Amino acid sequence: MKKPLNFLLQAILVCFATLTAHASEQTHTNEQTTRSYEVVFSSLALDCIHKEYTNKIAHFITSDADIKPPRELYPAFYGCFDWHSSVHGHWLLVRLLNTSSDKVDVKTIVTKLTQSLSAENIAGELANYQRDGMKSFERPYGIAWLFQLTAELRQSNRPEAKQWLKNLIPLEAQAVKNIAEWLPKLSFPIRTGEHSQTAFAFGLMLDWSRVSGDTSFENLLVERINTLYKSDINCPLSYEPSGQDFLSPCIAEADLMRRVMNPSDYAQWLSTFFPNLTANTTDDWLLPAVVTDKSDGKLAHLDGLNTSRAWMLEGIVSGLPHDDPRIQPLQMVIESHRQAGLNAVLGDMHYMGSHWLGSFATYLQTKRGLN
Repeated sequence: MKKPLNFLLQAILVCFATLTAHASEQTHTNEQTTRSYEVVFSSLALDCIHKEYTNKIAHFITSDADIKPPRELYPAFYGCFDWHSSVHGHWLLVRLLNTSSDKVDVKTIVTKLTQSLSAENIAGELANYQRDGMKSFERPYGIAWLFQLTAELRQSNRPEAKQWLKNLIPLEAQAVKNIAEWLPKLSFPIRTGEHSQTAFAFGLMLDWSRVSGDTSFENLLVERINTLYKSDINCPLSYEPSGQDFLSPCIAEADLMRRVMNPSDYAQWLSTFFPNLTANTTDDWLLPAVVTDKSDGKLAHLDGLNTSRAWMLEGIVSGLPHDDPRIQPLQMVIESHRQAGLNAVLGDMHYMGSHWLGSFATYLQTKRGLN
């Protein structure tokens, strides 16, 4: 009888070990998904804002003198793989200081931001931005995030933020000048799902103008938004997404237009823009995208698409009358995209995603851009 008993005991022990391992793994998974998102997201930005390589430079070269390492070309924003990701990585840290200072490593964040946003470093950024051929640099996406960074600093109560903003003002002023010169020349909107899209950038820029009190820029931008977008109807949402989108052309436009309309007018406009969106719409109206290779920087864009769709759909809901029957079906779509987007950030990531997805997740979770 000893042999069967020993066998039974071994089987019980194996089963117990398996259950324990599964429970441990499940606990780890739960910790990953439920631990403070502020810690996770801030860690992503802290890891990359001063990480120079790998790096993708978008740089206009006029001579050998313009060929330099990233830290010399962009003394403040050389990390996080590319300039715009570095800018919104800095925004992420300021945003979490503003919204969750009790949950993040304030001392480290302040030290890192002070290192980046020194007067000397911003002077270097400005000198580079003012070179011949650089007026279109990071236009419109990166410049929109620069505006978000300075808007966030204006809304901060931290004493260090005043100095960081003061250092950034000359760079901001040059960006405003360049964009204001460009806007009247833009004959058509740019309807891509990537950096050149105008609807997304215009939303961030408009929010900045209202925080900064720049009514001249706000009026110019509102006029251009109405000219370029207000008459649009029947947006072809079924054509989305393209294979490397991180922004939805249709959803971004709808999120933009709620910023320039009252709820009643916006509800009517949305009916012609998305005629298939009704009270009876189900969650298959818009399904989350799936990334097939997270090490491919372009394919990994789709994780960001899920996140940006979620916050833009929240923006659409915020612009509608409170009793609009489309809000409930939109909420279902929001939640499916929120979960897909956050799972990507809270799970295993390749640097092709981790250098920027934390900013998108932070924008979503802190409800930035909502009234």
